[in-house]
Amino acid sequence: MTSFVLDLRHAARVLIQRLGVSAIAVFTLALAIGSTTAIFSVVYGVLLRPLPYPAPDRLMAVWEVNHRGTFSRLADPNFDDLRDRNRTFRAMAKYTDGVTSVTGTAEPTRTMVASVTRDFFKVVGVQPSLGRGLTVDDAHVGAGPVAIVSHRYWTLSFGSAEPLSTLHVRIEDRVYSVVGVMPAGFSFPAGVDVWRPAELEPENTSRTSHNYWGIGRLRDGVSVAQAAADLSGIAKDIVRHSTEQGNYLMTDAAAVPLETSLTGRVGSTLYILLGAVSFLLLVACANVTNLLLAQAAARQRELAIRHALGAGRRRLVRQFVAEALVLVLPSCLAGLLVAFLGISALLALAPADLPRLEDVTMSWPVLGFAMGLSALVAVALGLITALRATNRDPRDTLVDGARGQTAGASSQRVGRMIVTAQLAITVVLLIGAALLGRSLLRVLSVNPGFRTSGIIAMDLAIPDSDDPAAKDRLAPFYADVFNRLRAIPGVDEVAAANAVPLDGGLPDGLFLLIAPQDAPKKIDDLLALFQQKDRLGTADYCAASPGYFHALGIPLIRGRLFDDRDRATAPHVAVISASLVPARWPGIDPIGQTIEFGNMDGDLRPLTIVGVVGDTREYGLEQAPRPIVYVNLLQRPRFATTVVMRSSADLGAVTSGARGVLKAVAPDVPPRFRTFAQIYSASLGARQFNLTLVGVFAATALLLAVAGIYGVMAYSVTQRRREIGVRVALGATPGRVFRTILGQGLFTTAVGVTIGVFAALGLTRTLETLLFDVTRTDPVTFAGVVGILVVVALLACYIPARRATRADPMEALRQE
Repeated sequence: MTSFVLDLRHAARVLIQRLGVSAIAVFTLALAIGSTTAIFSVVYGVLLRPLPYPAPDRLMAVWEVNHRGTFSRLADPNFDDLRDRNRTFRAMAKYTDGVTSVTGTAEPTRTMVASVTRDFFKVVGVQPSLGRGLTVDDAHVGAGPVAIVSHRYWTLSFGSAEPLSTLHVRIEDRVYSVVGVMPAGFSFPAGVDVWRPAELEPENTSRTSHNYWGIGRLRDGVSVAQAAADLSGIAKDIVRHSTEQGNYLMTDAAAVPLETSLTGRVGSTLYILLGAVSFLLLVACANVTNLLLAQAAARQRELAIRHALGAGRRRLVRQFVAEALVLVLPSCLAGLLVAFLGISALLALAPADLPRLEDVTMSWPVLGFAMGLSALVAVALGLITALRATNRDPRDTLVDGARGQTAGASSQRVGRMIVTAQLAITVVLLIGAALLGRSLLRVLSVNPGFRTSGIIAMDLAIPDSDDPAAKDRLAPFYADVFNRLRAIPGVDEVAAANAVPLDGGLPDGLFLLIAPQDAPKKIDDLLALFQQKDRLGTADYCAASPGYFHALGIPLIRGRLFDDRDRATAPHVAVISASLVPARWPGIDPIGQTIEFGNMDGDLRPLTIVGVVGDTREYGLEQAPRPIVYVNLLQRPRFATTVVMRSSADLGAVTSGARGVLKAVAPDVPPRFRTFAQIYSASLGARQFNLTLVGVFAATALLLAVAGIYGVMAYSVTQRRREIGVRVALGATPGRVFRTILGQGLFTTAVGVTIGVFAALGLTRTLETLLFDVTRTDPVTFAGVVGILVVVALLACYIPARRATRADPMEALRQE
């Protein structure tokens, strides 16, 4: 250890003597280590960090499998059968969540509220830290309403007040007694602050109404495969004996680890980003390796003398490793600072729907990763430099050194090989970034089917109620709100819908083609009609007020829109989107057709189609429009709606006026305001996030690769100055010298680019799921990247080649 400490002290002195080169190396490594650590922190927090529950590997998400082979939520009767008949789960629960208005605190709040069955907290394995959990007495129709709140909600809304018996919250038409407070940090489902018993409401008896997510905890010794097979057998038995038919009846059931269920959709994307930043790390390490090899070549005479004085090769290798460790130590510290800043930037850039963002921190495992990565880089750099610097016979070095030569063609070849690898990796990153960029441009060119500028969305969560009178009051309430909002200066149009485009999508279901006289009088009649498959159609369901289509600029194609004729007491009407016509009425005019869509809202009155409007992309610009049935919100009012206001005035002033209007007419309903531009941008969040990161990595790699080309060519010219001088003395023209040096640089570039193109052809397979309307082998992208890299490399080679033409032949001859 004493000898190694001396090596470290000597290494520090050597690096200080070469302060400029050392600073460049530290900066390069810090940038790469910091970037890699920041991305790893996201990967660890989202994908690798265990869920913060006891035995998280035993927690399973329970799903139905639909006719398309994808997962869907659970219908109440299906959940009951899966829970009661399985033999592999210790406990199982169902839950659903949504934003609603909660009062009873100092100010009304828009709060995420979850309805859960009584075993929910038992399944998760977490109980309230204050008060109690849910009991059997809480979980039945007619029970006294109780609620459990998060520690955050208890602190912010109740000021940590005790005893809990004094705390109450009003949700919809019930007042709930607060009986428990969850531990600090507990938030499952994500963002939920209030949990209430789902059993307070009667169950839906339909096996095709998918309203709940399922969760279960496996028995000890039971594998995931055994649980999945157990649920699958029960599901298939349910299907065999079910009297319900149609595409909305499950075909199977599945159990997957809860962690996989929460993060599966983003896993491949995050691993792609980790791979991209790992490529950047390799480029940075190659750059630093070139710097260190150049410095080692300049120290050949020193190393030869030390060897002649008795230093063995192992001793010299240890010295180089010590120098690399001293170099990497400040790089690691600076890299941690870069990582800390990078994590903050990533959290700001990350799409809002990225799961488990609260777990992305500079945790101990992340710090361990950074230090381990730094140690690995130090050892690799030290060994590569040492083995390269000590593989020459010291006697040859001393003989060459007497003539002033410090490096030969071999060291230059190694440098060019490293630059070739840098270029190849850079090509892969640039092509990946370019493909993502072209995909984003293609997405942005898609017409969403509605206008996005000058529109403000005001989300309202009016307390729900089973009282028919409460629902009857909704239409006059909305009409009053619309009239007040239209009076705000600058507001051109006001409307509302149960959901707006690009904001999560609409509920979907089966509708029936019926004759007006066949309209069902009760739900049993409706279920009987659903057995007639020739009458069925599938569409999304949207309750929109008159003016909605004008406000959003959705064009009328045929018929008419909702108007003053469509009062609450008038026959109910519907407007359909264009894509539903060929799907359900090919070659037939749908105007005047009658449908029944009462399974979506419980209203069994038939709907007469009066108009056809343009398609809108409700689920994202990348997904094809889906058929939609629009009903009149003033005929079939909903408690949760989004009011849209079109305005050419300042949106901030309009928002302030709308807030005042709502406070005057519904002080207990806190609104949320967004612009359609924000909704549009949020729908592109994941794609912009991926492009931004890969683009930054690619740009950084390009700069490092160009610096590598320039460094190798400049060093080559310096080492060959005598050779070049002799060539000039023997008659070589400056142009010939220029072309020779430039040709060597371009040859290195061509080899690196060629290797990179072939590597990209294989590696871009991982990007296929992230591309839109662009193939992974897009020739325009490949040609553009190659052209840019060749031009940049040409510029990097030009200065050293130009300097070579100024070699003084007299100086070279005197040295010879």
